[in-house]
Amino acid sequence: MSIRVLIIDDEAAISGSLASFLEDSDFEVSICLSAEQALELLEHANFDAAIVDLRLPGMNGENFIIKAHAIRPELKYMIHTGSMAYQPGAQLRAIGLTEAEVFHKPVGDLNILAKAIIKLLGGA
Repeated sequence: MSIRVLIIDDEAAISGSLASFLEDSDFEVSICLSAEQALELLEHANFDAAIVDLRLPGMNGENFIIKAHAIRPELKYMIHTGSMAYQPGAQLRAIGLTEAEVFHKPVGDLNILAKAIIKLLGGA
């Protein structure tokens, strides 16, 4: 069974390149360009992990994670942000996010993200 990953990023070039790389690495990938679209998708689709941009149109990435956690508490999250000084706040820490799940754009070697997803899900 392959790992199902949801990418939430409003920059199509970034989400597209992430998706292409992960699909080539045998992940099943879906892309949403907004947090609202992703929450709607989570109502009827299952994912193992979500890669979430913080700066999104409408609802931001942090609020998305908090709302998504209420819908799918088993879902694991990674933050993919251009904010170099970002640290997860108390609400995100309470649901298990740490600095280890924060990746700064651009990630030079996408293998790092793929390995981090596997590790996040309890793999080697």
